[in-house]
Amino acid sequence: MRLIHISSIEDTQIAEYTHLTELQLRNRLEPEHGVFIAESPKVITRALNSGVEVKSFLVEEPWLSGMSDTFAFVDAHWGTDIPVYVASPEQLKRITGYRLHRGALSAMKRWTLPTVADLCRNATRIAVMENIVDHTNVGAIMRSAAALDIDAVLLTPSCADPLYRRAARVSMGTVFQVPWTRICPDNSADWPQVGLKELHNLGFTTVAMALQDDSLSMQELVTRLGNSHQDPTHIDKLALIFGTEGDGLSSKTIAQTDLTVKIAMGHGVDSLNVAASSAVAFWATSDIGAQASAPISD
Repeated sequence: MRLIHISSIEDTQIAEYTHLTELQLRNRLEPEHGVFIAESPKVITRALNSGVEVKSFLVEEPWLSGMSDTFAFVDAHWGTDIPVYVASPEQLKRITGYRLHRGALSAMKRWTLPTVADLCRNATRIAVMENIVDHTNVGAIMRSAAALDIDAVLLTPSCADPLYRRAARVSMGTVFQVPWTRICPDNSADWPQVGLKELHNLGFTTVAMALQDDSLSMQELVTRLGNSHQDPTHIDKLALIFGTEGDGLSSKTIAQTDLTVKIAMGHGVDSLNVAASSAVAFWATSDIGAQASAPISD
């Protein structure tokens, strides 16, 4: 590593951290030359362990010694010429707008996203985020997907970026562990009709998570996942689709999915936050949830 001490946040060497917005980082020559900023040692470590290539670090001086293992890993895998820009806590606060709890940032290279067909070739349970724009929700859903063994996550064109700094931080770096890609990336008008058709052609039963009068219960969905393959209601490959904050799924999406499922709630509560509802659905449809729900035999 090359340690470079920064005397001013106006230093052009750290322009990626100080002068470019998240959107500019993402869109500049994207995807093969696009950049994202990872924040905190945990997120950085999970990205590195997933094979993401690092461009540089920006680290508070007090955190240098604590990142020695990370720097040794980068030296071994990416060479010893990666710059580590060193700043004071006050300088980093001016850059980020708040005091970092874990004083490290890293500029990392984006990668070319796989196609839906490639990503889902061996998947049996996937999640689709439709137009979810809150980065906290995107990060929370990715974290639940990782914890509860979702095989892949698909994002519609208008969905927020999982590599946005806050989304990656909320996910605790699991955005680098759960396989994900964009569905209908070339034309937003292709969702939902073309996107849902692609999922059907890949063998998925598409399930809209929505509060409709004709919705199935979560218990019925789980029953269909676990019943005999000879049963005409059996679900072999499941795609759970979650809608944007507030409005939920679009009426076009609900009309074109195979099933609609709702989560039963008490005390007059009409809905859950999308991140909370995804966690419930992921758990209920997982092997973990099935085992917990199974009757105890004598």
